[in-house]
Amino acid sequence: MEKKNSLFKPVITADGTFSGYGAVFDNLDSHRDVIRRGSFEKSLRAWRVKGRLPTMKLMHGSSSNPFRHDDLPIGVWTEMREDNRGLWVEGRLLALDTDQGKRLLSLMRAGVLDGLSIGFVPERTSVGKGNVNRYLDEIDLRELSLVDEPSNDLARVVPVSDYDEAAERLRQALAQTSTKSEPVDPLEKLRAALAKL
Repeated sequence: MEKKNSLFKPVITADGTFSGYGAVFDNLDSHRDVIRRGSFEKSLRAWRVKGRLPTMKLMHGSSSNPFRHDDLPIGVWTEMREDNRGLWVEGRLLALDTDQGKRLLSLMRAGVLDGLSIGFVPERTSVGKGNVNRYLDEIDLRELSLVDEPSNDLARVVPVSDYDEAAERLRQALAQTSTKSEPVDPLEKLRAALAKL
């Protein structure tokens, strides 16, 4: 299995969700490979048939993993799709109430754990030209990991906007609204939640 890495900004919400690009098309990476548009389509269709997405690992579960004896997934990918730029991914870290979960969240927020890397098998390639070793035309995507040293430096997590952050705080305030004193009118419920911010 081969690996390709992509950077992402150290932006993550309180519940551990983040999004960005696991790979960017038409970009020469540090392995001198270029991933082509459409290369993930067949693999993503196969994952959809299975009713799930590839696993989220830390450092591909390798010996460089700081949690060496724990090769379990560290989160879940909730969305993967190709768009015009690359492989768009959305995911969520799990077990944030554990020491490992807290540490991963802290590392991501600090920008220390700031890369994404795909683990894949090349199904179809083309011979490269010039600086390009090969073009990856079809990829069997096996997993997508959080890493500290990515290969593809153009893929990034999209920063959480002020709107997203405000929406998250509002969702949390609405969730904390007691059902006993909660107004029935949706506008009153919104006012009560806003008052808690």
